[in-house]
Formats: sequence, structure tokens, C-alpha cells
Amino acid sequence: MKLGFRDGVLYDEHRSNWDADGPRPINWSLWYPAADEAREGATAERSWFRKAAVARNAPARPAARPYPLVLLSHGTGGSAAGLEWLARRLVDRGFAALGVSHHGNTGIEPYRAEGFACLWERAPDLSFMLDRRDDWLGDLFSHIDTSRVFAAGFSAGAYSVMLLLGAVAQFSQFEPSRMKPGGVRGPREFPDLADHITALLRTSAVFRDSWSRMSKSYRDKRIKAALLCAPGRSVLGFSEESLKAVEAPVLILVGDADRAAPAEECSSWLHARLSRSALKIFGGGLGHYVFVPEGSGLGFAFAAELFTDPPGIERAAVHDEIADLSAALFQNIGAMA
Repeated sequence: MKLGFRDGVLYDEHRSNWDADGPRPINWSLWYPAADEAREGATAERSWFRKAAVARNAPARPAARPYPLVLLSHGTGGSAAGLEWLARRLVDRGFAALGVSHHGNTGIEPYRAEGFACLWERAPDLSFMLDRRDDWLGDLFSHIDTSRVFAAGFSAGAYSVMLLLGAVAQFSQFEPSRMKPGGVRGPREFPDLADHITALLRTSAVFRDSWSRMSKSYRDKRIKAALLCAPGRSVLGFSEESLKAVEAPVLILVGDADRAAPAEECSSWLHARLSRSALKIFGGGLGHYVFVPEGSGLGFAFAAELFTDPPGIERAAVHDEIADLSAALFQNIGAMA
């Protein structure tokens, strides 16, 4: 199937950017089944990731029923492109996929401590895209079904997706009061994150306003089911009562050798507190970054640890299995809609 692709940026006028000089930007990327006559071309953009050829701005491939939509939320410090591997496989299985790059917490712009600390700001980015569907659907309006919506997230993206399902944060794992001497003070991409929070609470009105919304409910009833890939330790901050109340089916996937988000500490903990979840732990020594794309030559040159799997593991085959599992979940739920 031909892979259609569109991207752009919208602005949420109800939330400020972290500089407090304009609305919050939401950069988006959309993958969808393109018309058979569409012409695909390789991207000229240099990337750490292997990327598929796309038919940019192509018309959609006609289908008997509009394509259900999967919202995608990237890992901390990543971008929508980091889930292109899942998006194109979902397109092959009859879905459209819409990813966003979360302001201040994405590699397409300078990292901001605010964006890494206030992870709850990511969930409204996805709800905003559904609210503003007319602004990005265009001529695809009759081809993408925004009444059949699912979500998938990796690492911090899994946290974002859980917020959409109704999980409520009681605390942030990087609150200064929770820090232990010599303990981890931030993620790999922002290792001293906790050291910024006190100063930001004192100096930034935008940050204080966001911090006050930590324990707000961000539930979006339009999300019918979700895929969580290697949820990180941030999920441990969720209220257990809110997790028990989550109604949507959830599939949790994680590697058995994930040191960034250990299966027993994070995924199993979450699975035990959800009433409609399934958990699969991939064996073979798979780590956290099996859920990012295959690496390009550039990627291996600058960050080989992100793209190197144990001997005998083919990352593309793992990605195929993940897509099959998630598509089966979404198709089963979508058939009931």
C-alpha cells in the first residue's frame, strides 16, 4: 500500500508556549493509505532513523469505510518521526496515524526543563488535534474516521496515553522532595531535570500554572483503546484509584532487558492496577529502544546504543509483531463501534 504523508503545525491559543510570548505550538505528522496512483519519494532530510518513502500530500486511497485513526505520542525528548515505524505498519493494516511532537520535550526544538517536568501537558496536545480535526484533515475528511480513535505511546508517550484514558497524576517523579542523594535526577536526555524545578516555580508563571494542573483529569472519552510501549517510571505517579477506574482496553508491551523502564517495576505494576489490560514481555534480551526505528548509518555513527539489539534479534520483525498485536486490538474494539 502507498504511504501518504502530511505534516504541519497548529497553535493552542488556550495554553502558552514555555517562553510566555505566544501560544503553544503543536507540530503534527499524519500517515495514511494513499491512492494507488500516488508517487512515493524518499525524504532528503538527514536522520538517525531509516525512513520509508512517502507520497507527500497525496489523495487518500478510497475504501469501503473510512480509516480509523491512531494517535501517537513519542518518548521523552523524541518526536513524531520516532514512531514512523509503527505508523506505516498501521497504514498497511488499514489505519491512519497522527503523531505530534510535544513542545519543550521534543528533539525538533531545543529541550526545555519545563517540557520534561510537566509531562501532563502532552495529553492535551492529542485532544487538541481531535478538537481541531478540520484544520488538518482537509480533503481527507471523508477518508479518516475520527469517531473510531485509538492511541499508542512509547515510554513517556505511554504516560501521555494513560492520561487520555483517565489516569490522574498524584505526583511527579522529579519533585525535589522526592529526590534521594545520589539518585537519578532526570531522564537520559535531561539528567539534571530535578535541579531546575525549584527555580522554575519561583521565576516562571507559565511553569507554575502548568505545575498546578498536574493532578487534573485529562481523560478523553474519544479514545477507545490503547497500546503502551515500555511505559516509564513516570506512571508510578498515577493515583491507583484513577487506574482502577480506567475502562478502555490496554495492551502493554515491554522488553525483558529494559533497564530504563524495567518490566517488573513499571509495566507489571501498571498491568496489575488496570481492569482491562494485557501484558506481553518480549524475551531475548530486548531493551528499551527496540521501540524506536531502525537506525540509519548516521544513527549508528552517533548513537549506536539506540539501534543495537542482541544477536539474533531483527528489530523489523519485532516491529511487525507489535503492529499485528496493536492492529488486532484496535480492529476488535473498532468492530464494536
